[in-house]
Amino acid sequence: MTAAVAVGLLVAGGAYLVLQRGMLRVVLGFVLLGHAMVVLVLAAGGDRGGFALPGNGAGTPADPLPQAFVLTAVVIAFAVTVYLLGLLRAGSEEPTEGDDDARGPS
Repeated sequence: MTAAVAVGLLVAGGAYLVLQRGMLRVVLGFVLLGHAMVVLVLAAGGDRGGFALPGNGAGTPADPLPQAFVLTAVVIAFAVTVYLLGLLRAGSEEPTEGDDDARGPS
């Protein structure tokens, strides 16, 4: 039940931030949505206990597939965050007085 509440709060906060003005809020919204998907996949994977290695003597081994999905989701969320932060930085740069492009055609 607590994982469902956490996913709900993360998705609600992420959706709220994505729909706001300002690129930084959109980036933070995507970060929250990425965390929500990680919690959702981990909660859906269940808890069997033990390691993901067969024959370790701990009973039924854990399923390694949700762990692989979470690792993939973390990498994709990090890549999207870096890309959006790059867009944020590129969009906020204004030409300064010393730039050649700021003078215009001569």
